[in-house]
Amino acid sequence: MSPDFTKNHFELFALPVSFELDTQALDRAYRDLLREVHPDRHSGASDAEKRLAAQWATRANEGYQTLKSPLSRGRYFLLVNGIDTEEESNTAMPVDFLVQQMEWREAVMDASAAHDEERLAALAKQRLAEEKIMFDELRQQLSAGATLGEARLTVRKLRFLEKLGEEIDDALEAFSC
Repeated sequence: MSPDFTKNHFELFALPVSFELDTQALDRAYRDLLREVHPDRHSGASDAEKRLAAQWATRANEGYQTLKSPLSRGRYFLLVNGIDTEEESNTAMPVDFLVQQMEWREAVMDASAAHDEERLAALAKQRLAEEKIMFDELRQQLSAGATLGEARLTVRKLRFLEKLGEEIDDALEAFSC
């Protein structure tokens, strides 16, 4: 085992650097790599080799989790191409998008307070439809190559939608307790 920690996640799994990804190929490459580097396979090795195997397995797990999720894969694809999504530092968003987010969050709070599971389910459905539209937009932006800067904003918008989905899920889960 000779790990190369300079490889990006795509290279780690011998996959093309692309937002479009064969998830079955990713799964196979992950399982194959994990079979090779899993710390249990190196139980008889030196302490240094065990540490290296553990680091390599951690890196494989991190890479797999990143590439498996379309949002984190899009974010990572941009990073590999030298574009920071600036999610932590750039909160600028189009006004219409922010208004929509505020309206959805108010609707979630109102539905939650009223114990209206049907309304929450409808909001979840709306959010998923909007997310699908944005992922299609992101796919186009990332495949075009020339619009990677625009993709930065789309990734940030998708992060907002992801958080909204978590809020809806939390509200629905509270009803089942």
